[in-house]
Amino acid sequence: MQQRRVGTTGLKVSRLGLGTMTWGRDTDEHEARDQLITFAEAGGTLVDTAAGYGNGASEELIGRLLGDVVGRDDVVLATKAGVSARRGERQYDTSRGRLLTDLDASLARLGTDHVDLWQVHVWSDETPLEETLSALDTAVSTGRASYVGISNYTGWQTAWSATWQRAVPGRSPLASTQVEYSLLNRSIEAEVLPAAEAMGLGVLPWSPLGRGVLTGKYRTGTPVDSRAASTHFAGFVEPYLDDHGRTIVEAVARAADGLGWRPLDVALAWVRDRPGVTAPIVGARTAAQLRDIVAAEDRELPKEISAALDDVSEH
Repeated sequence: MQQRRVGTTGLKVSRLGLGTMTWGRDTDEHEARDQLITFAEAGGTLVDTAAGYGNGASEELIGRLLGDVVGRDDVVLATKAGVSARRGERQYDTSRGRLLTDLDASLARLGTDHVDLWQVHVWSDETPLEETLSALDTAVSTGRASYVGISNYTGWQTAWSATWQRAVPGRSPLASTQVEYSLLNRSIEAEVLPAAEAMGLGVLPWSPLGRGVLTGKYRTGTPVDSRAASTHFAGFVEPYLDDHGRTIVEAVARAADGLGWRPLDVALAWVRDRPGVTAPIVGARTAAQLRDIVAAEDRELPKEISAALDDVSEH
């Protein structure tokens, strides 16, 4: 698998990242082990998780597999802080104290003394930005994180945060931003991508397959083993099962037929090679699905097909 630099930093990652949002909840240890082996054997290095995934269950599972399935130094380990589930409710807290407490808990679950990339999971109006970003500086200066980034920030939030970190020597510049991006959701192109390019941030798209819809699996209904049939994810997938989404999915399917590819190959190659993108974060339900995804690594989408998909997916 090819390697790319994260923004203007010296950090290099595989141009596909492994997402682990369902690990420890919908994905058990046996399946996670198979996925990690599949990913590593394909040359993948970037493994992305978060303290809020399964309320820490994803990190715990990764911690049990590191050193057993793959060496700690053979992966670029990324996690996030600022989102948690307390008393059954999703909560956001990006205060300095909470972020650093979350980081220490993440390190304990992961069984490591540092992560390669630590990201603020969400923007919060409840905490001054300078306080939130000071936690990133502390993480780097104390060796708990090698690089830092943000996630789910708008364009102006991205530009403000990156500028703040560059304004004074000694602060830790942002390396990356993780945001949703696919043929079904191109909203980041208006402001986030230009801000990231201007400030030297690598872009890590999540849900590059449109929450699974761009694989074409929902063209004739909802498979019983799909995320749209899951109580956890039905509401997450449903917004893309509208008429506009169906039009894009059909265009992707036609392109795939013409190339002799699968729809997921087309959709993933499109987002992977968009300007500014470092590595899409892909999540799979099974190791077999992941093998299908990493098999798209050598696909290069013809320019005319990419342009046609640009046209049909514009709002």
